[in-house]
Amino acid sequence: MSLHDDAVRVLKAYEGQPELRGTYLDHLDTHPDGMWKACTAGHLTASALVVDPERGRVLLTLHRKLGMWLQMGGHCEPGDATVAAAALREAEEESGVAGLTLLPGGPVRLDRHPIPAPCHWHLDVQYAALAPPGAVETISDESLDLRWFAYNEVAGAADASVVRLLAETRARL
Repeated sequence: MSLHDDAVRVLKAYEGQPELRGTYLDHLDTHPDGMWKACTAGHLTASALVVDPERGRVLLTLHRKLGMWLQMGGHCEPGDATVAAAALREAEEESGVAGLTLLPGGPVRLDRHPIPAPCHWHLDVQYAALAPPGAVETISDESLDLRWFAYNEVAGAADASVVRLLAETRARL
């Protein structure tokens, strides 16, 4: 199964956000290259909010290019077997935390956001990743900083998309 096929399967199984889910599926139907950064009409990305439920906190990255506190995530790569694997890879690479596991049940949310030309759109498939006990973070080249935020601090640091992702993640926990 190709990564494109996996994305279609995952999105068809996702029960939330029906209008946005339809937009994603339409995009993949009309863009066979819709998984890749080279697709100038936009492309799917994969991200994961790293959570430590035992301590009531999340790990956010201060994105080097955007200067915003965000969940870990990015572009799918040819070696990614599934969208979930891409999200987990991105979370591990950007956080430096070993032993992350995705919260069961598939994606937590979808978030479509504009990006500068030539691509125009990211269609992000958002997961949540559970940090193991004693998780130690390491800043990657893609980050200016990494920081654990208590759940109640996220709204003051991150944008509304991260706040919504945290709320849905906490509802699943």
